[in-house]
Amino acid sequence: MNLLIIEDEIDLQESITEFLLSEAFTVESATSYQEAEEKISIYDYDCVVVDINLPGGSGLDIIQKLKNKNDDAGIIIISAKNSLDDKLTGLNIGADDYLTKPFHLSELNARIKSIIRRRSLKGINTKQFNELRIEFDNRRIFVKDNETLLTRKEYDLLLYFMMNEDKVLSKEDIAEHLWGDHMSISADSFDFIYNHIKNLRKKLIDHGSADYIKTVYGIGYKFSEG
Repeated sequence: MNLLIIEDEIDLQESITEFLLSEAFTVESATSYQEAEEKISIYDYDCVVVDINLPGGSGLDIIQKLKNKNDDAGIIIISAKNSLDDKLTGLNIGADDYLTKPFHLSELNARIKSIIRRRSLKGINTKQFNELRIEFDNRRIFVKDNETLLTRKEYDLLLYFMMNEDKVLSKEDIAEHLWGDHMSISADSFDFIYNHIKNLRKKLIDHGSADYIKTVYGIGYKFSEG
């Protein structure tokens, strides 16, 4: 799951990022209005955590731009001001939640997971596809009710495939989802993706799964029965 942290306090931004990385999220950050505006115009995120007061502009305007883009990202406002007006404005234009600083990182993590489950995963905690089952909260994979151990990237890859069943995903889509803007798109990065897919496919088949990962030559991959 991809997150964007928009926060100009560097120490807080780094603390949030480090904690959420330890929770197996893919995390990007922005420290100014301009940087945040650029990232939301290029990339899609599962959840955006945004401070209201940013160098160069307001986080409320970032929320409005996300909504104008018809973006389905969950949005959490974080602010040092416990202002009812700011809270109501943010929620009225489309934010899902509001946290006043200081807050516990574990609380932020719980709220992010709740929003993603409610918005992206339609409130469910598991996803079943024939003999495959994913449990989101504890990041466990089962094939025919037997747990299969995957690496973090293999799990993220399988979840991405299963949430986009029958859709053709380009190599660029996969690279962006797994690494965000931390990975340059190159022949080497595509080889990296190929190796992850090869390893994931082998583990699933070895544990009794059918081969649902189809290569769409010249484009990318599709997760499908046919």
